[in-house]
Amino acid sequence: MNLHLRSRESDEAMRHALIRMAGREMIADASGALYLREERMLVVADLHLEKSSSFARRGMLLPPYDTAMTLARLAAVVARLSPRVVVALGDSFHDASAHERLRARDRTALAAAMTGRDWLWLAGNHDPGPPSGVGGEAVAELALGALTLRHEPARGAAAGEIAGHLHPCARVRGASGAARARCFVTCGSRLVMPAFGALAGGLDLDHPTFAPVFSTRPVVAHVLGENRVWRVPGDRCGR
Repeated sequence: MNLHLRSRESDEAMRHALIRMAGREMIADASGALYLREERMLVVADLHLEKSSSFARRGMLLPPYDTAMTLARLAAVVARLSPRVVVALGDSFHDASAHERLRARDRTALAAAMTGRDWLWLAGNHDPGPPSGVGGEAVAELALGALTLRHEPARGAAAGEIAGHLHPCARVRGASGAARARCFVTCGSRLVMPAFGALAGGLDLDHPTFAPVFSTRPVVAHVLGENRVWRVPGDRCGR
């Protein structure tokens, strides 16, 4: 859930935050996507398409609109930033057969977003095999100069790494209480992206899972608000 915070500054000026890493300047967009200007590359993590239908197969019923909502949000940021390349950082589909369960209208929406640009599906733990019948190219990970894009953060130090998998969320404390929202989290050397999927959920930054990923340097969270991104020191993102 996005933070419902307001600012007198223009929406356009505050829609994103700049993250500098490995000699590059990247845009952390309020949608939860990352944009690399030099390559005109849009990066999204953890779409988890067809999560609701996956749960339904196991008798757990969720509103069956997550794929349509996620693709609508993706289409909006693609239209706004007009990338040349889109990279999906794994767990794009919630299970190995999720791409086969896409409804016709969702296939059409995905195809429209993919038209006119290169599209890379990185392997995730939920979708280690390439999706068939949806287009694009499937790769294990992507090297981009000093950057490495992959699904799951590597063990130990990994300078220039951009990853997903952990679904980071920040619980931000303030004078009037606390709010919780998805976030980008970075130590300046590596970056973990928020989950983009409508039903993907999140993991608080004070969870022990983050400790080995950011063990040597303090972190900054770029927290997704309503049409803007808030920069919050990591020591303010806790219970």
